[in-house]
Amino acid sequence: MEVLTPVQLKRIDEHKYSASGTSLIQPMLEVFWNWVVELVPRWVAPNAITVAGLVANMVPSVLLIFYCPTATEVAPGWMYILNGVAIFVFLTMDAIDGKQARRTGSGSPLGELFDHGCDAVSTAFLGCTISISWQLGYHPWVMFFFCLNSPLSIYLGHWSSYVTGTLTFGLIDVTEALCLATVVFILTGLFGQDFWNASIPILGYPLYAGVITVVVSGTFVSHLRCLRLILSGGCGDNGATVANTSVLSPGINVAVLFGFAITIALQSKDNVMQRHPVLYLLFFSLIVTKLINRLVVAHMTKSELRVLDTSLISVLVMFLNQCLGSYVKEHLLLWMCFVYSCVHLALYLTYTYNKIANHLNIYIFSLESRTIKQK
Repeated sequence: MEVLTPVQLKRIDEHKYSASGTSLIQPMLEVFWNWVVELVPRWVAPNAITVAGLVANMVPSVLLIFYCPTATEVAPGWMYILNGVAIFVFLTMDAIDGKQARRTGSGSPLGELFDHGCDAVSTAFLGCTISISWQLGYHPWVMFFFCLNSPLSIYLGHWSSYVTGTLTFGLIDVTEALCLATVVFILTGLFGQDFWNASIPILGYPLYAGVITVVVSGTFVSHLRCLRLILSGGCGDNGATVANTSVLSPGINVAVLFGFAITIALQSKDNVMQRHPVLYLLFFSLIVTKLINRLVVAHMTKSELRVLDTSLISVLVMFLNQCLGSYVKEHLLLWMCFVYSCVHLALYLTYTYNKIANHLNIYIFSLESRTIKQK
């Protein structure tokens, strides 16, 4: 377990959130969000809003994944519509938590970390659930790059933030992605999965392929923008990161992870990725989620990132098992590693959030002051 030192905690006190840019759709939704936040009682903590939105999103996602474990099955229409509504609820809650913090004067570095952490967890499931709507289990390698594209985008965004000190939003960003997901689920629920298999006039490609092309093209541009910011030099000494480390250092963990993800899938004798794409890709997406949270913490504490994260242990175990002739059945080992990654992520987030809350002398889900309660 990565331990936060007193020096790191002190730097959290000095951390100031900095962001620039506005997405394309966000200004149009601001009026709605400003109206919704006024309906929330002032005693409700911003973090409680954030986690409520995450739970509302996660429950339908898990239900859909349970019903369609290989992304080839057909779920009831109401299940897709429920996921669409849940994602829009999550988007709304994610947008108003910061407004509630400013409204109640309760903004803190913990709230920033909590918000980014919930975003990362939600994104880990988003790619898989959308893939289910398009039945991408029939095209596992398309699903592979589509699912891991979303958490990679968030990681690159925070990587550039770690380098420049400012989180930069593009015209096409998380808000647009969640709105698109909402539309995809609603249309799937109303018209069925065959709707996405209809051919695009003139081009002849199925509709889902056109949407994927647009999404991947948009995120590719976003990736290039982040890489340009990273390679242009940081705000630290001699163009280094906020922690005065190499601007390329955050790339090691994610490069190793993606390398293992591709290698394990290619050399699997049991075709573990092709036969269990949802579980396989959710496993790797959750590891990226851990890496994203560590990157945010490193930014807030101006600390150096560990070269190889402990979450990669499970990936290494899967790789070594293959090298030894799959001594343990790959599907069983995948489940074991998936459970490990979930527990590992939960323990890390629990420890980190509680450690920061204790340092700031605040509660995670309450606006009540610890000092007042002690008196």
